[in-house]
Amino acid sequence: MRLYSASSEETLRARKLLTDWVGEGFLTKAQYQLLEKETVSELRTTNIFLRLVLFLFTLISVGAAAGLFFVVFLSGPSQQTVGVFLLIFTAVCYVAAEAAASQARLYRYGIEEALAVCSVVFLCVGLQFALFSNSPYSPKEFVVPAAGAVFSLWMWRRFGFSYAFLAAMIFVIFLPGYWTSSREAQRLIIAVFYAIGLAGAATVRSRHRFDYLEEAYSLVEAFLWLGIYLTINLQLSSLNLSARWWDGTRAASEFARPFYWGTWVLIWCLPPIVLARGVRLKDRFVIAVGAIVAGLTLVSNKPYLGWPRHTWDPMLLGILLTGVAIFLRRWIARGPGGIRHGFTAARLTGKDKQWMDVGSTVAGLLSPQTPSPQTSSQDFRFGGGHP
Repeated sequence: MRLYSASSEETLRARKLLTDWVGEGFLTKAQYQLLEKETVSELRTTNIFLRLVLFLFTLISVGAAAGLFFVVFLSGPSQQTVGVFLLIFTAVCYVAAEAAASQARLYRYGIEEALAVCSVVFLCVGLQFALFSNSPYSPKEFVVPAAGAVFSLWMWRRFGFSYAFLAAMIFVIFLPGYWTSSREAQRLIIAVFYAIGLAGAATVRSRHRFDYLEEAYSLVEAFLWLGIYLTINLQLSSLNLSARWWDGTRAASEFARPFYWGTWVLIWCLPPIVLARGVRLKDRFVIAVGAIVAGLTLVSNKPYLGWPRHTWDPMLLGILLTGVAIFLRRWIARGPGGIRHGFTAARLTGKDKQWMDVGSTVAGLLSPQTPSPQTSSQDFRFGGGHP
């Protein structure tokens, strides 16, 4: 079912590890050159910047081609006709993505990713236009987000795009609105979907503990834990977030009291569970989500209880988080050899530094450029004036 062979992806994973290890001095240049010859992959990859450029260029090209087709060949088409052709474009984009990955051997190259994304978008819009354009609101319209969720899951399973799984989770959010008007029931349905996915991911992940799929399932589990938390935290999962934070009683009045206070208990119980799970598996993504939801619990506790918020609350939270980070780092560093229970505060690979370099580069590109002051030449001399 996976488009790329296990040996190819395992080779790419080994090659990335070799790059990290030689960058940190764990391997000599001679050892790296010897091992590099054994990790040659037929898959074509590129750096993150060219990947983004190719992704955006392909999106624009596909969108322009679809728009040009409707302008040249169809004049004033009905919405059903537009929907049918969009479904045809869905098949074309998906076949092109498959060909780019299987024939051209593109791997995270941007082109095949954009084609896959376009196929999901065309599918959802095409179904909406073809089936429900002229009909009033109907519960049957859940077919559109359901198809988007299923197709996104297939993209994740077929190509390994982690963001495709995240897109499937977003599609699931829209499903309960077609089935019930109860806001409590909608949140419970979403949480149940995520919990089922979490149980399935945890079961399958145990079979890929030390292979190339470990990181993929780690991200999936982290996404699902975060999704469950955001679903049950009534103070966060709302478009009117500022009003909820500064008027917690308003949020409490929108839900039944047992449900409201039950979610308050859950947002305090979930962070320790997530952190314990991440620590037991030594999973950095799950640990990061556990730390994030713990911070969100502290942030949303006052709105839940209806207590007044103060301008110095963020400062106190920052001091608390800084103190916890310093304590944990020093506690781990004081262990034998700087290690406690398999954890170390020292950086082992260059992966974090690479991401920091990428982030600093993007921030530099987005930040406004101010002209540098021009310095006068040292050789220039004024003269020739008259007193």
